[in-house]
Amino acid sequence: MTNALFIVSESGYWGEECTAPLTALTDAGVDVTVATPTGSPPSIDERSVDPENVGEETAERVREIHETDDRLADPVPVADVDAADYDAVVFPGGHGTEWDVNQDSHARAALRTAVDGDDGTALVVCHAVGILAYTRDADGGFLVDGRDVTGFPNEWEEGIVDDRDRLPDGRKLPYWVEDEVVAAGADWDAELDADASVTVDGDLVTARGPESSGAAADALLDELGVDDD
Repeated sequence: MTNALFIVSESGYWGEECTAPLTALTDAGVDVTVATPTGSPPSIDERSVDPENVGEETAERVREIHETDDRLADPVPVADVDAADYDAVVFPGGHGTEWDVNQDSHARAALRTAVDGDDGTALVVCHAVGILAYTRDADGGFLVDGRDVTGFPNEWEEGIVDDRDRLPDGRKLPYWVEDEVVAAGADWDAELDADASVTVDGDLVTARGPESSGAAADALLDELGVDDD
């Protein structure tokens, strides 16, 4: 059976960016394991389940999954899993990833194994794309150097943080994803004129944000050769 490892933020994941791929892969028969940096249950960014932000239907669906999915309720520590045992590793986004997943050495190792190894595929969504700015390949270079990617763009970040880079909840954004990933050598295109943005470059699939989550899941299933009908 095809299997996938989801590495989810404890500091606040964006609901749809996790639940859309989680649901799509599960419905396609993929066996999913959820991991977090410490093994504690992931927390959800409350803005991603606010009906005023995402609509009542999305808010209700995402919150129900967050509150009832046993895999999210009882994750394993990312240090205790080996990405080589999985066909795919998925990194849902959310600002929270900037404080934990993207800075976690074991999460980076999982990404390197999935993308730079002989087998495996990685899907990295939205702010989680920032992990590419800090992940090295086997030769010590940036894993993302020379790769085509999409992710959360500066233009959108400008509409969220204040002039001191503070988020609505008061936390200061530690870095801007686009800036760091481009500095690491990526060929960045967030396709701002498109409704959704998903980029496939070898074993690396990246997605821009929540509205791209469904398309990203479909792209990953295609890469895995799994029929989602």
